[in-house]
Amino acid sequence: MKSEEIIKYLPYQRPFLFVDELTDISENGITGTYTFPEDSFYYKGHFKDHPVTPGVILTEVMAQIGVVCLGILLFPNDLQQQAPKIALTSHKIDFFHPVYPKEKITVISEKQYFRFNKLKCHVKAVNEQGQLVCRGEIAGMLA
Repeated sequence: MKSEEIIKYLPYQRPFLFVDELTDISENGITGTYTFPEDSFYYKGHFKDHPVTPGVILTEVMAQIGVVCLGILLFPNDLQQQAPKIALTSHKIDFFHPVYPKEKITVISEKQYFRFNKLKCHVKAVNEQGQLVCRGEIAGMLA
């Protein structure tokens, strides 16, 4: 499956779609990017006069790229009939570096396991300077 096909089946749309492109796709992991638009709604009230991307948004970016996109690739279903439904079941994320408006991050996800329709991945996000922004584990269920 190609990047554009996977993105087409994501159950999100702007302004809550946090996947620009997928650059590496395999059954063992996925890599993708997202650039944070300067006019994003969450910057208006998150740290007055000094906007920083909220951790919950960084977690969502990693979940969309690292778990949902990979889940779409792995899910044994005819996507032309019905896209899979995916729900977050757990996450544990550590944050190391802030992300500001207009920054681009790369999310790298490695499948830990996919069984009984549960996908668990090790995920990390790095900025364009190669600095580790955040990392952890995210799991979701597919139906």
